[in-house]
Amino acid sequence: MVPDLMAAFDVGASALGGLSAIYFYAYMAVQLPTGILASYWGPGRLLSTAALLSAAGGFIFATADSFFIAIIGKLLVGTGAGFGFVSTLRFAAVFFPAERMALLSGMTMMMGMAGGVIGQAPLAILVANNGWRTTMVGVATFSVFVACLIWLLADDQKLEFTGGKIQSPRISKVLTRALIKTQTWIIAGYGFFIVTTMFVFSGLWGVPYLVQIHKFSLPEAAFSASLILIGWGLMAPLMGWLSDRFRRRKPALVISALGSFATITPAVYVPELEPFTIKTLLLMNGISISGMAVCFTAAREHNDTASTGTTLALVNLSVIAAGAIMQPITGWLLDIGWSSTMFEGARIYSPETFQSAFITLPSSAFLALILALCVKETHAKQLDANV
Repeated sequence: MVPDLMAAFDVGASALGGLSAIYFYAYMAVQLPTGILASYWGPGRLLSTAALLSAAGGFIFATADSFFIAIIGKLLVGTGAGFGFVSTLRFAAVFFPAERMALLSGMTMMMGMAGGVIGQAPLAILVANNGWRTTMVGVATFSVFVACLIWLLADDQKLEFTGGKIQSPRISKVLTRALIKTQTWIIAGYGFFIVTTMFVFSGLWGVPYLVQIHKFSLPEAAFSASLILIGWGLMAPLMGWLSDRFRRRKPALVISALGSFATITPAVYVPELEPFTIKTLLLMNGISISGMAVCFTAAREHNDTASTGTTLALVNLSVIAAGAIMQPITGWLLDIGWSSTMFEGARIYSPETFQSAFITLPSSAFLALILALCVKETHAKQLDANV
């Protein structure tokens, strides 16, 4: 929807990057409250209410007649979506053994990536046939259906019956215990940098890049960008299972960062690549970074069980911060190099401008590799030391 939104609201890459980032700002803001609310109110009730909030935001965004109203809609969508991942892992922590957490994290991410894939090529086809506003109304309506389904199926009462309801200590004490761990910060930083490719390329700027520079059609470009999500989604459960099976966390993190650097660099810097080669590199990039699912389990094992919810929220907050920070930065770099070329109300950027702006991608993967090498192996055991 990038060209449509630029034309509809008369904005450039910087403003559109900011609009996209609003989602992530709202998402980040609710991460710490998520663990608390899920404990006291129940993750099922929380998830269904959050889905309704996202639906309301979707309706507002679809009918926005100004950039400001679009921001309000995006804010509500991000707020509702922000409760999803951590609340789902709360169910997993209660109903499944701890040694399956890496696998379950990967499966949860697989479903999340499935949503991301639907938001690429299938959404592009719907937008082309029905317009972006009508399509967004349809998406918001589906979110109402999801809210009803969660309300009916997510059994908060069973959580309480099985002893799953968490007796939370003082919030400040739990937060402090998580924050003082050096490994928590290292793993959170790793999460930030390893997902930059997904948020920047697959999530926003990859489609315009493939259309403008490599002359892909819009559906083909959307499908190609979604290959990162497809690779990630398919491999995340396997990477989690392998990590659990061999009781190793660090190798998955290192391999993910190394693979991300080795695949995204040629994808954006080698000129005149064949379309098949580009798609292969993007798919391999997604497969590579799927190992980041393990970072949630590693962070959990570096903290005591009482801090599980807070630790997961902190790492997830850092992951989402990558979208909030790196999308606008990349858009700002695009606008710096823009030569004032326009087409049907949307800005056109040169290959050199895209390459300069996409420096955020390999540099982030390289920083993720450095941090991965600093992670202390847990051997799938809960560590109590303040490391």
